[in-house]
Amino acid sequence: MPTIREEIRTLVRLAWPVVAAQVGLMTFALVDMAMLGRLGAREMGAAAVAEACLFGTMMAAIGLVLGIDPLVSQAHGGGRGEDAGRALQHGLVVALLASFPVMVAWMNVEPLLRLGGQDSDLAALGQVYATPQVWSVAPGLAFVALRAFVQGRGIMTPPLWVILGTNLLNVILNWMLIFGNLGMPALGLEGAAIATGISRAVMPVALAILVFGRGLHRGAWTPWSRGSLAIGKALGMGLPIAIQLGLEVWAFNLCTLIAGRLGAANVAAHAVVLKLASLTFMVPLGISTAASTRVGNRIGAGDRLGAQRSAHVAFGLGAGVMGISALAFVLLPRTLAGLLTTKADVIAIALTIFPIAAAFQVFDGTQVVGSGVLRGMGTPRPAAIFNLLGYYAIALPLACTLAFRGGMGLPGVWIGLAIGLAVVALLILLWIVYRGPARGAAASVASASAMSAVE
Repeated sequence: MPTIREEIRTLVRLAWPVVAAQVGLMTFALVDMAMLGRLGAREMGAAAVAEACLFGTMMAAIGLVLGIDPLVSQAHGGGRGEDAGRALQHGLVVALLASFPVMVAWMNVEPLLRLGGQDSDLAALGQVYATPQVWSVAPGLAFVALRAFVQGRGIMTPPLWVILGTNLLNVILNWMLIFGNLGMPALGLEGAAIATGISRAVMPVALAILVFGRGLHRGAWTPWSRGSLAIGKALGMGLPIAIQLGLEVWAFNLCTLIAGRLGAANVAAHAVVLKLASLTFMVPLGISTAASTRVGNRIGAGDRLGAQRSAHVAFGLGAGVMGISALAFVLLPRTLAGLLTTKADVIAIALTIFPIAAAFQVFDGTQVVGSGVLRGMGTPRPAAIFNLLGYYAIALPLACTLAFRGGMGLPGVWIGLAIGLAVVALLILLWIVYRGPARGAAASVASASAMSAVE
């Protein structure tokens, strides 16, 4: 069995390309925001509110596709290459089916935003940003399936190169289509949407060329057949992941709406700290993906004790990394806030929530690593249940109570979030400690002992 140091090295080797890729995915929206900011506040604001709606609906579909995560990693660990290839086919079918309800939602962003209380003009502009991207939903989900296929087999870098390349493409297309460079029409907000849609559609094509062109599918592929359409198991795994991701994303969206009721400066400060927290979150998210791969591979190989050890090391690594970022939030709040805003009133409010966000960091890192371990085990349902309890029974009611009835304002919102996250993190940690991969090993030992006694 590998030492703890060797396990850390393996997790880091698997995690760093995922971290870089996730940061790359974040920059798609940031590039749009930065370039649209040169057009005006209305265009930038419309893209921001529309993006919240697009992201919130897309995440549930991504969760469905990620149901193939444990199927691929466990098949690879067990040397069942054809099963891994079949899981990819299941993922692509799920991606196609899941794209239809998302496309319907994206075609109705304007009424959804109005339902959420947004200004009618802003909602109409939000639809202008959403409509040109509708056709790119299915390709985006296909990329998720292909990425899960290669990462579940421990091949982490191809998605990174694709994301870096399409980021560059997105910048160039934005420059051309927003401002009318190189003879293209100046389409403004619509141009940004077209650029993002094209870039999203290129991603699965580029990744497929890398995977199949370089033979990375060899030993893990099987021809398409009727069995490729038997997606029941993938859906069974994906539904709890979709619920978990949907609950988490919309909990944060709702907290942003709560902050919005406190005034413009408060919601701006909330956005500043949340954006920084989202950036640091990419590190434990990468560790989570690495943990899912490592735990799934080891379970597939029949090494449940090794899988439990991988889970424990991943928890320690995630908490340690987020502990460092928490320290930065405590020691350098003004410097960090100044990276995103120069408004003195916004910085002053942000300084009141940075210490709370520091605690939030450790809890967030723990829960996302735990969610990855549960995916690798093929048991994502507990994370969905714990998210429902932590966010909707505790965090959101507490945030509202502390912010308004308790008179705490924005710090109350973040205290509610931090406590809810702490509950989710603790429940996931306890579940894996007491019902993690080693429980299967213990059950097998007990069963063997009982059989020996009978004999």
